[in-house]
Amino acid sequence: MSWLVGGLVFFVVAFWVNLAIAASKYNTARWARIVVPALFGITILVIWESLVWGLGISPIILPAPSAIGAKFASSGHLLWIDFVQTAVKGGLSGYLIGCAAAFMTAIAVDRLSFLQRGLLPIGNFVAALPIVGIAPILVKWYGFGWESKSAVVVVMVFFPMLINTVQGLRETSAMQRDLMHTYAAGYWKSLLKLRLPAAMPFIFNGLKIGTTLALIGAIVAEYFGSPIYGMGFRIQSEAGRLSMDMVWAEIAVAALAGSAFYGTVTLIEKIVTFWHPSQRG
Repeated sequence: MSWLVGGLVFFVVAFWVNLAIAASKYNTARWARIVVPALFGITILVIWESLVWGLGISPIILPAPSAIGAKFASSGHLLWIDFVQTAVKGGLSGYLIGCAAAFMTAIAVDRLSFLQRGLLPIGNFVAALPIVGIAPILVKWYGFGWESKSAVVVVMVFFPMLINTVQGLRETSAMQRDLMHTYAAGYWKSLLKLRLPAAMPFIFNGLKIGTTLALIGAIVAEYFGSPIYGMGFRIQSEAGRLSMDMVWAEIAVAALAGSAFYGTVTLIEKIVTFWHPSQRG
């Protein structure tokens, strides 16, 4: 019972600190933007730990954060191997291939009008297909290695990136295009000087969507066949053995990797599109 009381006390104190920072003149300071979410995350972990120990919840149902942290520390080498197999080989390679292919296809769609009428409706159809239907087919085609997971990621990130890029290339106004025409700028010069810069917020929107889809696709694809390592394989096998602390450790690795990946793309976006109104202030 003391665990529950301690957790509730910590929650009240943390909630009061968050309110105090939000009401103060320092609520927009850089340190406040770091302290508030960090304190909120620590509060969730403390409440989680308190509930598990205070209510005597079985570790098979929900392990405590301390048990997950201990498993994380003791299985670091195995978690690293799984991370490289799934996130780097399968997820990152598929993300780069899919986004690059989608960008070049978007240029072709923008240049050739018949592709707009033919390819984009098919893209919307394929984007709506469930991953659990695509993954087994691609695993059969490309084998159980990371190549099949990369292929699944390519399919998942290709069409969101394509649709966002095509939409971004249409964002310039008729007056802006007429002005480039008066400067005797052809298609490619207008593309490089006007339309691509204007499309950058849309392009990065597609890239950020792809960061979340890439890791999900690589992990889910491993459920349909993989070597004896990988994040999806480990989650599936350890869940079958009721080793839920290892399952949660893999989930923590996936969450950290996905957050870091998304944050990296967001940072690049701030550098590239510093001029855009959404990046000001």
